[in-house]
Amino acid sequence: MIPALRLQATLDLLSEIESDPRPADAVTSGWFRARRHFDDRDKGAIIDLLYGLLRHRARLGWWLDRLGNADSPRNRLLAWLTLAEGTAPDQIKRLFDGAKFAPAAVTAPESALLAGLRGCTMVHPDMPEEVRLECPTWAVAALRKRFGQAFGTEMTATLEPPPLDLRVNPMKSTREGALQDLKAMGLRAEATKLAPQGIRLRERLSLARLPGLKTGEIEIQDEGSQLVALLVDAKPGDRVVDFCAGAGGKTLAIAAQMQNKGHVIACDVNQARLKRGAERIRRAGLHNVETRVLTSETDQWVKRHKGGFDRILVDAPCSGTGTWRRNPDARWRAPDLGLNGLLALQARILASAARLVKPGGRLVYATCSFLSEENEDQVSAFLAAHPAFRLVPLRKAAPHLADAVHSDNLRLTPARHETDGFFAAVLQRETLPATPSPGGV
Repeated sequence: MIPALRLQATLDLLSEIESDPRPADAVTSGWFRARRHFDDRDKGAIIDLLYGLLRHRARLGWWLDRLGNADSPRNRLLAWLTLAEGTAPDQIKRLFDGAKFAPAAVTAPESALLAGLRGCTMVHPDMPEEVRLECPTWAVAALRKRFGQAFGTEMTATLEPPPLDLRVNPMKSTREGALQDLKAMGLRAEATKLAPQGIRLRERLSLARLPGLKTGEIEIQDEGSQLVALLVDAKPGDRVVDFCAGAGGKTLAIAAQMQNKGHVIACDVNQARLKRGAERIRRAGLHNVETRVLTSETDQWVKRHKGGFDRILVDAPCSGTGTWRRNPDARWRAPDLGLNGLLALQARILASAARLVKPGGRLVYATCSFLSEENEDQVSAFLAAHPAFRLVPLRKAAPHLADAVHSDNLRLTPARHETDGFFAAVLQRETLPATPSPGGV
């Protein structure tokens, strides 16, 4: 495929992403499935260009506004070619020539845009810090409060493409064996620093090159997500609920921790996500998991199973700020409910799921968010309203993580830990006091 065709394909895909409410990775996967004529090299080049545009949206938009141009996918691409790749206007016009499968010819206003951008770079001294760091207006104040002086460092880290993290399924393989297999394929594979079953690949590759994904020997899972699942500390024979299981990534890790013994129930309000999770569970060779669709966070199933479980994981729906390096399009999709609506939903989910915890059992509340409002503040409010629960400090819940995190809760960031941004708190329901015998003192 010649470059002009890749440019047009990127424009088509970017336009579809902007008109589709689904995340960019889901739209991209479906888009390529419907266009199987693209080979791996074409796909790789298109995806690289697409994610470059997504990661620089605010900066490109700032330049377009400065020069009086509409912030459209086509104008963003023209600006990217000039500012990021240093392509001369004449070269761009040869690519945008209106030929079959190529982008339409450059117009007079677009020629003026290219001329105005020539010699410029992506960052300008007049550019506000939040634009330079690609931080959306709705999140600026909360993130500045969360990170303080480290705001710039942390936001810069979210602009870097993430590595590919894998989790080895101990029911089918070992990390040592999987590392040997990957290195034999010529891949730069290394053990993750904190997650005991994690492997990190520091290169982009077609997932079709990883046969272990099809056999269930490995799963794609960020190291931070693996650590959240480990924090549940599920033992063989336990009864566990993954209350907001989604497609089941943490469910799989928890069930494997339990060595296929005990019982894990993966719950969610989205039946399609649970169906995808069920397929992954079968592939992983796990037999201790069942899926259950809930009508809402207060489904009657919760009431009927009050106090019946050893461990509950609430991986709550959240703003997703911790996933921005992996999902750059999510920056520009403010929470559907608004932040206040999202906070109220999280509080309801946490309170409802807490009913499932038996005395002495534990509840792990987690988000993939940086925001204190969704994390520490949410936990503090829950503990104030539920005196039967207490916080278990990380140094007791997971001593092996304490030195890396330096907090009572699990708080991970790309800048400090090379993971996605995750928060998790371990909450324990106190055991009931012994009932005094009749006539006793």
